[in-house]
Amino acid sequence: METSAGDPEATARLLNDMHPLGRPAESAGIADAALFLASRGSWFVTGVALPVDGGASLGY
Repeated sequence: METSAGDPEATARLLNDMHPLGRPAESAGIADAALFLASRGSWFVTGVALPVDGGASLGY
């Protein structure tokens, strides 16, 4: 793997290229998941792991 030490833009490109969606998470996406779990819409959800990682847990 190519190193990008000292180059923030190269580091961001490297990390984005490794991610299944090609971009990092945004705080709004994490907040939306939390709000869903706190809402009436999740009334029938029990005992589930809800990874909010854009597919990263599938492996790179």
